Amino acid sequence: MEKLTREFVAGLPKAELHVHIEGTLEPELEFACAKRNHIDIGAKSPADVDHSYGYGLTEFLKAYYNGMKVLRTKQDFYDVTWAFLQKMAQNNVKHLELFFDPQAHTSRGIAFETVIEGIHEAIVDGRALGVDTQLIMCFLREFSKESARQTLEAARPYHEKGWIIGVGLDSAEHHNPPLKFMLIFAEAKKQGYYLTMHCDPKQVDSVEHIKQALEIIEVDRLDHGMNIIENPDLMAYLVEEKIGITACPIAYYYTRQDMEEKAITTLFKEGALISLNSDDPSYKGGNYINDVYYQFAQKVGWGREELIQIAKNSFTTSWISDNAKKAYLQQIDDYVAKN
Repeated sequence: MEKLTREFVAGLPKAELHVHIEGTLEPELEFACAKRNHIDIGAKSPADVDHSYGYGLTEFLKAYYNGMKVLRTKQDFYDVTWAFLQKMAQNNVKHLELFFDPQAHTSRGIAFETVIEGIHEAIVDGRALGVDTQLIMCFLREFSKESARQTLEAARPYHEKGWIIGVGLDSAEHHNPPLKFMLIFAEAKKQGYYLTMHCDPKQVDSVEHIKQALEIIEVDRLDHGMNIIENPDLMAYLVEEKIGITACPIAYYYTRQDMEEKAITTLFKEGALISLNSDDPSYKGGNYINDVYYQFAQKVGWGREELIQIAKNSFTTSWISDNAKKAYLQQIDDYVAKN
């Protein structure tokens, strides 16, 4: 096995398929937005901005929603997206499929168009950095089905423009199974969206939720879903149907002190099209995708070969054209040949 170096990881072309734009808000920008919008966040400097939280998903979500309250204007959404795209360029991410949570903002009185237009303008400017970005709109599970329907309707003109290519489902999973949103996702599929859903690790009824997402909702990709290894038949279905699955090992460590090494390595060995992603890097130790690749590989003893395959999986399971996939996969082969 060839020795893995940080330099090799840094130069490896990658796609990132599981990251929330609100979870990339760094303390410096949070402080600047708060000051600009006259919001008291109890901090006298960026160093005072607190992104810490307790154990588990519930505690993380409290910090996550509290942090994003400083995002109020189109400029705020542009700035957070632009800052992240610069990070992606530095991490040699060529293609990005980026989550955003409009209900977390419209419920605060922020217009849908304020959110989407600020993000989109940064995405357009980000092309100059060599980062191709598509948006995935997530519904918040704890909100009502009617709220999700209204959000899907608000997104229609932007989907028709090609600004949003997929819909997802995230946030508090307990008592909010995939089936709660079955009709909304059926309508989204009818409108031409790609489908994905979070099935967070170690939640109540995790395997049942994964089963609903895969077999009833028929998602195109599965987010997290680590508990699938508890059901070999369901895991075999995922592999056979070539459904991508996104893992976020550093995020798992920060919320549960466990990188889900067993699940990720098992899925990888079984031939699942699994990718590694950063999730909410500004809340998870500032670990962006190069850190995720390198730290996880060090933890489980992976070398270059495994991470090359992970990078290839990220493009293979992305929602881009076959020709674009071939071009990006060739970039990986060219890079490996030169290094």
